Amino acid sequence: MASQSNAALPAGYELEGYRIIKKISSGGFSLVYLARDEFDRQVAIKEYLPSSLALRREGELCPTISEENLPTFRIGLKCFFEEGRALARILHPNVVRVVNFFRANDTVYMVMHYEQGRSLQEHILRHRERGEKKLLGERFIRMVFSQVMNGLREVHTNKLLHLDLKPANIYLRTDASPILLDFGAARQTLQSDSGKLYPMYTPGFAAPELYEKNGVLGPWTDIYSIGASIFSSMSGHAPQPADARLLNDKMAAKYRDLADSYSEELLGVVEWCLRMDALARPQSVFALQKALLERTPSKPKRTFSSSVRSILRAVLPAPLRPREPVSTLSMTTRDD
Repeated sequence: MASQSNAALPAGYELEGYRIIKKISSGGFSLVYLARDEFDRQVAIKEYLPSSLALRREGELCPTISEENLPTFRIGLKCFFEEGRALARILHPNVVRVVNFFRANDTVYMVMHYEQGRSLQEHILRHRERGEKKLLGERFIRMVFSQVMNGLREVHTNKLLHLDLKPANIYLRTDASPILLDFGAARQTLQSDSGKLYPMYTPGFAAPELYEKNGVLGPWTDIYSIGASIFSSMSGHAPQPADARLLNDKMAAKYRDLADSYSEELLGVVEWCLRMDALARPQSVFALQKALLERTPSKPKRTFSSSVRSILRAVLPAPLRPREPVSTLSMTTRDD
């Protein structure tokens, strides 16, 4: 089934004690609503409804799913439900707070705290539209991503991976404190030749191992995406996609273009995160966070005296070998 537009639940609809106010966003995998609970508190409700697998028309509540798509839809539904259950265990100010999850209308719903603010992606686009050479300030970038990593450390401690880190999934409250949203572990596609689940990915923000059928995923996978998100905050666009870098890596020139606006230390952290070899990246969020906080920014340089990659690697610690990979939701929710 080709991707299509699904009708949202109507305003005023009562859903397990929650009253829908309006749809606030939609994507290829889900719809998100603003709603009120029984105490009249605002909440956000995410509905699992992949547009490539299911169709809901105006006036309907339950989606129509073809017999061909039903097995894949059910696998994704189970993963989405497990994602809600896993996130409900995490209580951290920098991770989205899941307060409830339930089945209804032949799908699954995840209820979350509603926060005021906007995504980091929206923040980046606003600055980019102004045409400023220095997109976001270095101090702001370091502050936001240090807190993002606080949340990501908690996620990894709970034996989960995010797998879809990007500015669109980092939400900034009105006080600029960030929240991790929209975990990618429930976004999977079934490979018919092996029956194994693989996470989908966002080009530019996805690590090389996510492109591989048997790629080893771990904290270093999310760390690549952290580096890509920092790069996007500096440049206004995603890094060169990993598959294209395998053919002709142009990232050294992109770092050089940013050298007159950002410190060598911050560029060094980004380059460390974005190394193609997973063994050469930071192997834990703690190691990356320590590097981000400890490297005092120097005055930005107009040019580098030699290859940017050589310079940046010179200030980085020797890479560590990864430990045993952290389990992902895709690994823990597979059908027996």
